[in-house]
Amino acid sequence: MTLSKMCLLSLFFLTISSFTTVSASDKDYSDPQALVDQSSVVLQTFKDDPNMTWFRDNVQRAKAIFIVPQMLRAGFVIGGSGGSGALLSRDIKTGDWSYPAFYTMGSVSFGLQAGGETSEIILMIMTEKGMDSMLTSSFKLGADASVAAGPVGTGVKAATTDILAFARSKGVFAGVSIEGAVISPRNKWNASYYGQPATPADITIRHMVTNPHADKLRSLVNKKDK
Repeated sequence: MTLSKMCLLSLFFLTISSFTTVSASDKDYSDPQALVDQSSVVLQTFKDDPNMTWFRDNVQRAKAIFIVPQMLRAGFVIGGSGGSGALLSRDIKTGDWSYPAFYTMGSVSFGLQAGGETSEIILMIMTEKGMDSMLTSSFKLGADASVAAGPVGTGVKAATTDILAFARSKGVFAGVSIEGAVISPRNKWNASYYGQPATPADITIRHMVTNPHADKLRSLVNKKDK
C-alpha cells in the first residue's frame, strides 16, 4: 500500500471515529428524566454565572428557552455536533412556563479542524418566527430562523433576531458555533415522558399533558432572580 493510500485510510477511520463520538453524546442522557434533571442544573449554573447577567435579567422576556445540557462536538477535517434538549415556553397571559418538550440538535461542518469540545447551551427564543420554527418537524438555525450570540455581562440591547444563543464550553475549539444546526422533535421521548403521544405544540402551547417530575425545572425558570 502506498503512503498516500495509507494517509487516506487513516483519515477515513478518524472521520468515522468523530461521527461515532458525536452520535454517542445522546447516550449520556439516556432518558428524558435524566435530561430534565440536568437541565435544571445547567439553568441554575447559567443564572449564577457573573458573565450571564444579561441572560439572567432577560430570560423572562423570552417566548421560550431551549436547554441543551451537553452538546458534544468532535472532528477531524469533517466535524459534527450532537445533543438533546428540552424546550419550555412562556404563557404570554400568565407568565408561567410550560412543561418540557424534547428535541435533538445536531450539525455537520467541514474545514481544517481537530479536537473536541463539550458545551452547555441555552437558546432564548425571542420572536414568533423563532417559536413557530421550534414547533415544526425540523428546522435549521440561521436558515429557517436567525440566530445570534447572546450578550454577556450587562450587555447591550440585543439586535432583532429570532434566537439568542448562550453557551459555556470546554475543549480545544475556540467558541461555539451553532448556525446550521438542525433541531428536530424527539417524539418517542415526548410520548415516553408523558405516557401518551404528544407533539411539542400539545406540550408547550396547548398544555395537554403534564409530568410533576418537571416541576422543579419549571419553578426554576419561573423564579425571578434579583
